[in-house]
Amino acid sequence: MNIDQFLPEIPDNYIHLFLVVAFSLVIGLSQRKLQLKNERKETFFGSDRTFTLIGILGYILFMIEPSTKVFWGVGGCGLIVLLSCNYYFKVSHLKRYGLTSIITACITYCIPALVITQPLPFTLLVLVIVLLLTEMKETFISVANRMNNDEFITLAKFLIIAGIILPLLPNERIFEDVNLTPRNIWLATVIISGMSYISYLLQKFVFRDSGLLVAGILGGLYSSTATTVVLSRKSKTANESLRYRYAGAIFLASSMMFIRIMILLLIFNPALFGNIWVYCVLLFLIAFSTGMVVYYYKSSEAETLGKHSNNISDNNPLEFKVSLIFASLFVLFTVVTYYVITEFGTQGLTALSLVVGVTDITPFIIGLFQGEYVVASSIIVMAVCSATFSNNLVKMGYALFLGLKSNRRIIISGFSIICAANLLVLLIVSL
Repeated sequence: MNIDQFLPEIPDNYIHLFLVVAFSLVIGLSQRKLQLKNERKETFFGSDRTFTLIGILGYILFMIEPSTKVFWGVGGCGLIVLLSCNYYFKVSHLKRYGLTSIITACITYCIPALVITQPLPFTLLVLVIVLLLTEMKETFISVANRMNNDEFITLAKFLIIAGIILPLLPNERIFEDVNLTPRNIWLATVIISGMSYISYLLQKFVFRDSGLLVAGILGGLYSSTATTVVLSRKSKTANESLRYRYAGAIFLASSMMFIRIMILLLIFNPALFGNIWVYCVLLFLIAFSTGMVVYYYKSSEAETLGKHSNNISDNNPLEFKVSLIFASLFVLFTVVTYYVITEFGTQGLTALSLVVGVTDITPFIIGLFQGEYVVASSIIVMAVCSATFSNNLVKMGYALFLGLKSNRRIIISGFSIICAANLLVLLIVSL
């Protein structure tokens, strides 16, 4: 981005100096705020005026000899000596060991170099990151307190399956006629594991106490069936006034199934996305609206109970056995789908999609999206709708038999609306 395009009549030096002053002042004000919030009366290295002057000093020394930058380098060394003296005093006399304000001062000294040599958006990005890191100390402490002992082991597992195992796998077909390679098998596993892991992190660290609404939405993003089972079981031990909340959260989880399908489409078959996204959005809106209406029905009674802990699960979502089970199901459904289409055609695919809905439909759907089947895109859309219809019937059964008896009428009514919408889409696609 060339600043001259926007302000052609003002010299670059003036604009650069103004930006340096503005950015340095913002950083200094953030340090001033930290000083005002500081309850231990720690000694900080300057604040608004000091950091602004550091930025101006850096700009002046940079511009004196911009080719070699020798003055800017000498000034940086001098600043480091001054900061070192401050840190020595802080450690020896105050017994404080924090380096945040000192490192921030060094970054402020580098701001002029960024303003002059780098695009403005990049400099703004650096400024935003500095502000966030200096302001989020309490947030980081809170997140660290919520971490289990094996939290980084979980992260390491995800990095192993995504960054180490996946690149090493060959991309050659296992069966000559089936589009199935070790790499695309594991890629599907990585995508689903990643969605599960992101949902797990959001529930545990961002929306931990947000209630059933968020629990249903995030849980449904990686498995609406598992979320339905968990919520149904939890509803039995919950207060009766929360029964609408649990039923609504179950419908919301089912609505997220269609969002998951669209995400998988964009990743594995963008060409097919244009043929199915309208139906997915329609089904999502109907299921989501049903969930919201039920969730907030008689909400005042539920709100009097205060906060209710509703995490779907704090379990590790990246167990290798779970990944291997998913990979095995993906291979199985892909092979079965190919031979069903070859031997029985579209009728066989429709029947298979109804049967698959009794289990986890995600491996089947990914296999459909990645496969090279000699069928029209409308047939694949019908198969997806049939699988979701069957799966919604299964979830209704889980909710009826595992959940509150007093919720059965609500469950039947809500899933009837969702399944009717499924059938309507099937009818439209088949015409």
